[in-house]
Amino acid sequence: MTKNAEENRYVICVNNSAYPASLELRKVYRVIPDDVAGTRGFIRVVDESGEDYLYPQNSFVPIEVPQSAQGVFADAS
Repeated sequence: MTKNAEENRYVICVNNSAYPASLELRKVYRVIPDDVAGTRGFIRVVDESGEDYLYPQNSFVPIEVPQSAQGVFADAS
């Protein structure tokens, strides 16, 4: 995966039951690259506090954002 592709990965939250104040169900989050977290079953995203934290990977599903919409998603992150 290229550095640009890694920096522009997005996921949608499908389970916030353990973190209802920190994650919004069905909300799209930009992934913050963290190789160590990935090997341990976690993913790093900027949550509702505005800070990046680790969450279980199974709380999210990866989505593909069309190239034409990448700028809009990057601005919102």
